[in-house]
Amino acid sequence: MSSRHLVDPELLPFLESFPTININAENLPAVREMNRAGLALLPPLPETAVMEERFIPGPAGAPDVRVKLYRRKDGAKGPRPAILHLHGGGYISGNPEFMGPQCALWAELFDAVVVSPAYRLAPETSYPGNVEDAYAATAWMNREAASLGLDPARIAVTGESAGGGLSAALALLVRDRGEYRFCHQQLIFPMLDDRTAVRADLSPMYGEFIWTNGSNHFGWASLLGQPPGSPDVSPYAAAARAESLAGLPPTFISTGALDLFTEENLEYARRLMAEGVPVELHVYPGAPHAYMRDMRAKVSRTYMRDALAGMARGLGVAFEG
Repeated sequence: MSSRHLVDPELLPFLESFPTININAENLPAVREMNRAGLALLPPLPETAVMEERFIPGPAGAPDVRVKLYRRKDGAKGPRPAILHLHGGGYISGNPEFMGPQCALWAELFDAVVVSPAYRLAPETSYPGNVEDAYAATAWMNREAASLGLDPARIAVTGESAGGGLSAALALLVRDRGEYRFCHQQLIFPMLDDRTAVRADLSPMYGEFIWTNGSNHFGWASLLGQPPGSPDVSPYAAAARAESLAGLPPTFISTGALDLFTEENLEYARRLMAEGVPVELHVYPGAPHAYMRDMRAKVSRTYMRDALAGMARGLGVAFEG
């Protein structure tokens, strides 16, 4: 049974231009190359934003982490809010450059310092390489807060898809290690639960387009180094495995109604609310995975309005979208 009849008609051209691929070990190199080629289609960064690349200390015994750093040219001299952005790609592909326009927009609108690391990917590096790289970026932002001009009390973490799942896992790790804190987590159709990949009862209305459960199974197996659904998966790999979500920062979660991750996202939001975490939850009708890549659709523009307003509230900055 197909879910195509449920897709927002304004998003159908997006589906036609973005063919669904079941990613596996054989075609992963081609998928990565296709992603890199797509960087040439990105719009230029606004002239009001400054971007620089740095290499920061990685986890003990691991390579340095490449990060992209975005700031507003005429930004405030005093401490500014900051955003740690973790890119998507199923834990197996992607790069921080792909969301460069979004990072520059945050820097411009919120006068924020935005840091986007190129964390290590699976299967070349399995868990915990990705989350430890993200933790190293968190540590660097706090350690270099004065030189970066950021306020360590106002650092938000955010990401899309695998980046959203990694953001959630990192928020758990930061909570449990107790060295730093996030003021806000913004999870955009986050990849939270490896068990989705082995569910027999998942409705065919979820995950038909863009990111399928075939790709999902490969992504999780690559990250975990074992089959998804195994009994000993760490919550710092799959945040839905956490026994408690208490003490996490206020959370914004959004997903599309046709996304493979819809049910796990709704369940994570429910658990957060049940444990006293403030949650803002959005589910957009007719929207498959990654739908907001097409800003011609009204549902995508609605998402952007909600997401920018949610980030502004999370950072404690004034914003009129």
